[in-house]
Amino acid sequence: MESTEKIIRDYYKAFNEKKFDLMLSYLTDEVIHDTNQGERTKGRNAFVNFMKEMDEFYDEHLDNIVVMTEPSGRRAAAEFVCHGVYKTTASGLPPAKGQKYVLPVGCFFEIENGKISRVTNYYNMNDWLKQVK
Repeated sequence: MESTEKIIRDYYKAFNEKKFDLMLSYLTDEVIHDTNQGERTKGRNAFVNFMKEMDEFYDEHLDNIVVMTEPSGRRAAAEFVCHGVYKTTASGLPPAKGQKYVLPVGCFFEIENGKISRVTNYYNMNDWLKQVK
């Protein structure tokens, strides 16, 4: 079985390469997804819908990825820098005009049987809003 760190790194590599089907292959069918300051969703279909929405509104690339795992490999955390472009206006947010942003992000994971069963993201929404206004 692959190490937890490798699973997380491969998941982000697929994200950066815009290989969303590959990214989804690292998730359990019943993955729990906690979005930043948003709702908790459950299931791969909900995650797919989230990714489609994100791809519509934002173009993002992650770097300086640091992955930390606990000894059993069941939990992990990642910290990285998100470089993005706000390309299409999202409901309730400022108008998109191609604004660039750079945000530190933290993410927490649970792993079950070599797959990601929970993804919890956090970033500073106020910082993002200041950058895109």
